[in-house]
Amino acid sequence: MGWGDLGAFGEPSKETPNLDQMAAEGMLFLDFYTANPLCSPSRAALLTGRLPVRNGFYTTNAHARNAYTPQDIVGGIPDSELLLPELLKKAGYINKIIGKWHLGHRPKFHPLKHGFDEWFGSPNCHFGPFDNRALPNIPVYRDWEMIGRYYEDFKIDLKTGEANLTQIYLQEALDFISKQQASQQPFFLYWAIDATHAPVYASKHFLGTSQRGLYGDAVREIDDSIGKILTHLQKLGISENTFVFFTSDNGAALISAPKQGGSNGPFLCGKQTTFEGGMRAPAIAWWPGRIPAGKVSHQLGNVMDLFTTSLSLAGLQPPSDRQIDGIDLLPAILQGKLIDRPIFYYRGGEMMAVRVGLYKAHYWTWSNSWEEYSKGIDFCPGQNVSGVTTHTQEEHTTLPLLFHLGRDPGEKYPLSFASDEYQRVMQQIYFVVQQHKTTLVPGEPQLNVCDKAVMNWSPPGCEKLGKCLTPPKSDPKKCFWPH
Repeated sequence: MGWGDLGAFGEPSKETPNLDQMAAEGMLFLDFYTANPLCSPSRAALLTGRLPVRNGFYTTNAHARNAYTPQDIVGGIPDSELLLPELLKKAGYINKIIGKWHLGHRPKFHPLKHGFDEWFGSPNCHFGPFDNRALPNIPVYRDWEMIGRYYEDFKIDLKTGEANLTQIYLQEALDFISKQQASQQPFFLYWAIDATHAPVYASKHFLGTSQRGLYGDAVREIDDSIGKILTHLQKLGISENTFVFFTSDNGAALISAPKQGGSNGPFLCGKQTTFEGGMRAPAIAWWPGRIPAGKVSHQLGNVMDLFTTSLSLAGLQPPSDRQIDGIDLLPAILQGKLIDRPIFYYRGGEMMAVRVGLYKAHYWTWSNSWEEYSKGIDFCPGQNVSGVTTHTQEEHTTLPLLFHLGRDPGEKYPLSFASDEYQRVMQQIYFVVQQHKTTLVPGEPQLNVCDKAVMNWSPPGCEKLGKCLTPPKSDPKKCFWPH
């Protein structure tokens, strides 16, 4: 979902009344980022509080390639990483994930092995339908075992866009919250719905209701669901004891625009890129009675901060045996303070850009390759900024491209290299980057090796359902990442 997809962020059709109300009752973050312009690395960052280059969710196969977790990926979240739910258990929390996991689908990467007590959802995206011979359909799990597969037992109609998944995920959330409230149990709910990821879907009640087409229908259903979750917390009398945060895993995917792509507002490009449109995300914090209503924050935030902030709320300290990139946002949220911190923009193992204050320096620029672009794959449709949106990997490490994001949020006008402003700001940024690079110890890359034998052929529970498939012979290969 993009920064410009909500009414509170200026979307003109104003079709997100519940999220807009959430913002009116809480705090809007205008400068909030993901840790990567792609889904699985940013999810790994959210749950570990660490940059993907540290937690292993990147590839070294070809420079600055984005990589995610398709069915044939061999890697996943390493056992050495400490995830938020593992740590929250120490404070007595019950933890549930609903929806997309995307941190590895092999049994050893199962979310219940990494701190979650319950899971309803899928290890991968809802791609398909597949033929169950060359590619198996994606399984849907309840806790340890699959209960069916997408397109077979959980219908998604690619012609109409109809699917009931968001409603199922909503009911799971309401039931979990009710159960924990009844047992007076502190809980962590990670509600990771994916209706706005192409192929976009919505339930029958919402189809055809948006001015924005099918994508808008999906956004409206998500908005409606979040309204129901917040109302449920209030009805149960626990809203003033519950911290809720809404954000996205990356900017809107313009590759599927305009029919199935969202809006990144005034920002350049979209998902897959390290321009603002790829990594600046909508973000709202809500906590009645604690967060002052109607506040807007310019704090530079990141999904990794949700790790540190959640531990702080639970009275826990972050692990001291590793580098944690997330900061505790509570002073910004509760007292309106601004905490000085940089934002790093990574693609693969390469630091592409850095933001310090209102300034952003690009050390590398690249949207996508000429080869992919010639096939019609475009992450920046209708946006061509000469020397900025590049189809070859352009290095600017000697003279970074510098933008003032306050005056130029669309990254269209680089500052003159000869200006006093450029010299002064780059001197400051230089020290931030040097400090970051000298302390950076990259993790073992998890997204380098692919093998068709590790796909979702025979997930746990497939025997009971008669849905086990025969995998091909193992043949590990170097993954190919085209973008």
